[in-house]
Amino acid sequence: MYDFQYAKAQSVADAAARLAATDGAKILAGGMTLLPTIKLRLAKPSALIDLGTLADLKGIDVSGGNVTIKAMTRHADVMRSPAVAKAIPALVTLAGGIGDVQVRHRGTMGGSVANNDPAADYPAGCLGLGAAIVTNKREIDADAFFKALFTTALENDEIITAIRFPIPERAAYMKFKNPASRYAIVGAFVSKGPKGIRVAITGAGDSGVFRVAAMEQALTKSFTPAAIDGIAIPTDTMLSDIHASAEYRAHLIGVMVKRAVAACA
Repeated sequence: MYDFQYAKAQSVADAAARLAATDGAKILAGGMTLLPTIKLRLAKPSALIDLGTLADLKGIDVSGGNVTIKAMTRHADVMRSPAVAKAIPALVTLAGGIGDVQVRHRGTMGGSVANNDPAADYPAGCLGLGAAIVTNKREIDADAFFKALFTTALENDEIITAIRFPIPERAAYMKFKNPASRYAIVGAFVSKGPKGIRVAITGAGDSGVFRVAAMEQALTKSFTPAAIDGIAIPTDTMLSDIHASAEYRAHLIGVMVKRAVAACA
């Protein structure tokens, strides 16, 4: 480790002001991604601004056809929420499959989404449901939020405060996970709801989470697993590493999407 400044934010406005005033400062939410990258010296923030004491950034609300989850809500809280289980059970499945018990009790939804790890689960949930990412400045549609690996539309002094998910008619999340980390080698979130049929994939793409338009169009005509037969995913846009080749990931996308569609039924 190395020296850096540390401050507990007194409010969202205080955290945003500290971000704007300090070059290289980072927000600390659950720290499940940030702290390991600091230890490995893959990140070197000049300051950490801790949101952990901000009670107004925690909580879940179901109303007006939406599930709104505040940014500092832990994965375990989503997993155990009866309100989320009733409205969008696929989110409960997603949250329950993140990491291990320790990660689920420390990691936060806002931190996961803001980091935009290419193998993270929540970006697929956001994109697959057509969520709105609410910040201290504005609302950003999920389709415009995720830009590239570890890159989002957030400005330097912008902080996620909540994520609003439209309640779908049906939805499911299926993940082929790394047995050690539980990160998605391929994860598929499929939904049918107010924003049409959406298919979002995490863990596979070399630019991060993405939608599969061809599968969405096929499922719009027939919402059955067989509808996507014959739809090939280009391998030149797939990640390839020690865990899975590009060809394997491309094949797994079809498998996971079919499983998700079947689970929706």
